[in-house]
Amino acid sequence: MSETGKRNPSHGIDKSGLKTSGTVHYNLGTAALYEEAIRRREAKLTAHGALVAETGQHTGRSAKDKFVVRDAATEPHVWWDNNKPISPEHFEVLLADFVAHAADKDLFVQDLVGGADARQSLPVRVIGEYAWHSLFIRTLLRRPEADELAGFVPQMTIIDLPSFRADPARHGCRSETVIAVDLTRMIVLIGGTSYAGEMKKSVFTALNYLLPAKGVMPMHCSANEGPKGDAAVFFGLSGTGKTTLSADPARTLVGDDEHGWGPDGIFNFEGGCYAKTIRLSAEAEPEIFATTRRFGTVLENVILDENGIPDFDDGRLTENTRCAYPLDFIPNASATGRASHPKNIIMLTADAFGVMPPIAKLTPAQAMYHFLSGYTAKVAGTEKGVNEPEATFSTCFGAPFMPRHPSEYGNLLRELIARHNVDCWLVNTGWTGGAHGTGKRMPIKATRALLSAALDGSLNNVEFRTDPNFGFAVPVAVPGVETSILDPRSTWADKEAYDRQALKLVGMFIDNFAKFESHVDASVLGAAPRVAAAAE
Repeated sequence: MSETGKRNPSHGIDKSGLKTSGTVHYNLGTAALYEEAIRRREAKLTAHGALVAETGQHTGRSAKDKFVVRDAATEPHVWWDNNKPISPEHFEVLLADFVAHAADKDLFVQDLVGGADARQSLPVRVIGEYAWHSLFIRTLLRRPEADELAGFVPQMTIIDLPSFRADPARHGCRSETVIAVDLTRMIVLIGGTSYAGEMKKSVFTALNYLLPAKGVMPMHCSANEGPKGDAAVFFGLSGTGKTTLSADPARTLVGDDEHGWGPDGIFNFEGGCYAKTIRLSAEAEPEIFATTRRFGTVLENVILDENGIPDFDDGRLTENTRCAYPLDFIPNASATGRASHPKNIIMLTADAFGVMPPIAKLTPAQAMYHFLSGYTAKVAGTEKGVNEPEATFSTCFGAPFMPRHPSEYGNLLRELIARHNVDCWLVNTGWTGGAHGTGKRMPIKATRALLSAALDGSLNNVEFRTDPNFGFAVPVAVPGVETSILDPRSTWADKEAYDRQALKLVGMFIDNFAKFESHVDASVLGAAPRVAAAAE
């Protein structure tokens, strides 16, 4: 095989059973990957020097096409109610067919790391057929120093072949698209989709499997840290504001999506950010907007005008338009990807019903209840087939990436909250004044003002009321924030309609939590909302 780039001399792609008559490009840098992506017509340049690519029919994750190998090692540890199994035999056939499919292709290899804490990190090799995918994953994961590549030994391998088409009868999958994860051998096969986010979420899935056994909490969250070492984590599904709200110029950004919480504090799994860009503006999100005008940023499914300038208001390809950029493109980003134990935990929800207040303070029992519930709305475009927001419960604010039972993560989080005396808040970035279609999105200025007050401690000193539906504490008045918005019922023109909507949502919470009741204690069960209170 012909090769370019640097690698460990004893760890070529043959270690993964691969060989090709094409060229294998190891660990190419940004400029070289730009050249290859443009030469191969995989992507094009914007007027400002970013790279833009289209992902075809898959503009989000294909959650229904993800499978985990069910073998003797994973059988007792994986939450099979949430993870679709694939047999070891089907996986072996799939792997052999991936190897055959790659045999005449140029391949791009990146040797990377998941995890800024060296004691908890996962060395990952990503092998793919697209240069722009290689740039994407090089941007999103953490890069070893150049002199470390000579001794790099991966513990996980991802083979990413978008042109591969799976056969459900032969491979035991659902469609031509497949994401197959072998957690025993740490091999991931991605085929039939050009959506680059599948690669990064495969690493997250692996870390979610490995770390709890070490007493480390993996989290689908963003994180930042104040000047006094007061770290904060922001839980939330895609589209709830993790990236936007953690990009605070007054605080150091640790990361925007995936972190661990271990003995020495929190640490980023990644080295880049992956932000939604639909309706992105310089006024509302200046730090993120600025990254879209830099060499090294990868834009996905963003429409360019005749001058090559991105039109972030154009969602004709998808509402899930994205930009991937190195963390250091944010001026106040952490150089280490590590921070202290958090002082505050923020749980973000995009409430499509318009019932939740913009912020509420949670007791530790309420925090575990809402963490296990993971209520939010799937935002349009985040997953294939989701064309408008819909209410959902995604336990731990990341069910698609959780191989283990939610109670393992919930108990770990509760222990850490108690050990480090953390304040917990529920923040609604969804709708106010009515449900989706009638109300409007929560003003980001109000959300930022409330978060600032929570993080600097001043919100603890205001008057609170008890929410009649959910029982958590809601501020009555906060300086700089319109008082009416703090009481969601008052923002609805039809108060009785609000009461009916609240009653419906309370019922959904109770129904959803039934599957967790045997895994929690009485204090968490007592944190549930009350149908009777809503009815009154």
